Amino acid sequence: MIGRLRGAVAEVGEEEALIDVMGVGYVVRCGHRTLQRLPALGEETLLHIESQWSESAGLRLYGFATREDRKAFVLLQAIQGVGPKAAMAVLDVLSPAELASAVAREDKAAVGRANGVGPKLALRIVTELKDKPIIDGPVLMSAPASSASPSPAKPAPTGDAVAALMGLGVAEVNARRVVEAAADRLGEEATVQALIKAGLQELGR
Repeated sequence: MIGRLRGAVAEVGEEEALIDVMGVGYVVRCGHRTLQRLPALGEETLLHIESQWSESAGLRLYGFATREDRKAFVLLQAIQGVGPKAAMAVLDVLSPAELASAVAREDKAAVGRANGVGPKLALRIVTELKDKPIIDGPVLMSAPASSASPSPAKPAPTGDAVAALMGLGVAEVNARRVVEAAADRLGEEATVQALIKAGLQELGR
């Protein structure tokens, strides 16, 4: 099975990309966050691939920008009722680190923001991923689970930037998409203002 692809971006659609590897074009299904991170057409990219085979659909390739995205995708699909589409939807609204944090907080509402994921499925995801290592390293939480009176943590710049864009009338999924893409480009030290500016530029505003 294919585990990784390095090649030129030949085409980008709404749900998939065509990656040219030494003259062979591979159709790779990707979430919106991954598609947003792809370079311009003709430029080289590296995608971490999860290969799946079924009698009805044959071989399908699912591509991710990072190993953690791919790992989270596999863990999500191990849950009853979560197929590739639902797993992609969850990772479109929550990065692996955000998913791990939501699971640690038992925040089924955060998971339920994913398209096609209802309250019951969101609860199942939070419950079944509770003891699974979604990311490498510690999970950042807003407050200890045992705290009787938790004090809110300082919001991350990306969260403030998303909130600001939503305040300007941008849909949450679009705000998260452009802010996450901007954060990837600008790095961890990016300010809220820089993320907002980059997000607005991406949206053409």
